[in-house]
Amino acid sequence: MKKTLTFISSLFLMIFIFTGCSSQSSSSALENTESKSNTPTENVMLDKVNVIALKGPTAMGMTKFMDKVDKGEITDYNYAFTISSSVDEVIPKIVQGKIDIGAVPANLASVLYNNTGGEVQVLAINTLGVLYIVESGNSISSIEDLKGKTIYASGKGSSPEYILNYILKQNGMDMSSDIQIEWKSEHTECLSALMAEENAIAMLPQPFVTTAQTKSENIRVAFDLTKEWDQLQTDSEAPSALITGVLVVRKEFSEKNPQIVSAFLDQYKESVQFINSHVEEGAKLISNYDIVSEEVAKKALPYCNITFIEGNEMKEKLSGYLSVLSHQNPKSIGDKLPLEDFYYQR
Repeated sequence: MKKTLTFISSLFLMIFIFTGCSSQSSSSALENTESKSNTPTENVMLDKVNVIALKGPTAMGMTKFMDKVDKGEITDYNYAFTISSSVDEVIPKIVQGKIDIGAVPANLASVLYNNTGGEVQVLAINTLGVLYIVESGNSISSIEDLKGKTIYASGKGSSPEYILNYILKQNGMDMSSDIQIEWKSEHTECLSALMAEENAIAMLPQPFVTTAQTKSENIRVAFDLTKEWDQLQTDSEAPSALITGVLVVRKEFSEKNPQIVSAFLDQYKESVQFINSHVEEGAKLISNYDIVSEEVAKKALPYCNITFIEGNEMKEKLSGYLSVLSHQNPKSIGDKLPLEDFYYQR
């Protein structure tokens, strides 16, 4: 019992540091986990799959799958979906075995793997980069143009900071001396600063970029950090990709139910393809599941980089991304790179 509570406490500390969660919400989730720690984990029926996704781009690609299940068009297994607005809700459910498959931030998958002794595997990449540099003006169009500028951003001590730092360094710039970053606690604060100042610059993810543009015609995307990352991989010996979200599975579940996992991946892949190719209908589904409004979803979808990558390609891209994070701060991925068994193969 003491060992379990120590592990969960340590894990929440990591998530607080590296995903920017508030200390209050992390503490509340930890209290809930401790209060239920005496309750035995319910056994998962072989014909039931409990799935959770974080609200945002990592959940968008799942919505057609969810809709077909709700309409009774998919009946092979009893899928039960949950969309959560807080990572604090996701972590204990995966650790306690109450969730079988989850759509989570890429670095969190590695943290979970390292802190459960390899009991979590990654199934597929479901979202590539969603970070953009935007401005309320027309003064920048490249990384070099950021020199001497102030950037509003959130995510200090987490993936957004490491992503920006990596791209700046690879372009011969120093985050501490060449630019000034004004760190905010929430994306909404960056949005407010962007709206309030002429020629203000911010680093924002989708769909916050689209939200900003619906509020002001003066907001423009200067450049896409995913494209900047990709350009740096052209001659790399170990090419990677900028990755936002992945699908994870409890190893115990995947080993006992490979046919369920394979069926899930097939349905998920079809869902992603539908959402990407039917933007208007996809936007309605995303709104129906209260992820973002239909108006925002319709405009943001083409820029959310929703994808489905599994197998060797997943391993190559994700291992490279985690390596970049590890070089900047090993704790961001749980102190060490995952081993081979982290990458699920079917």
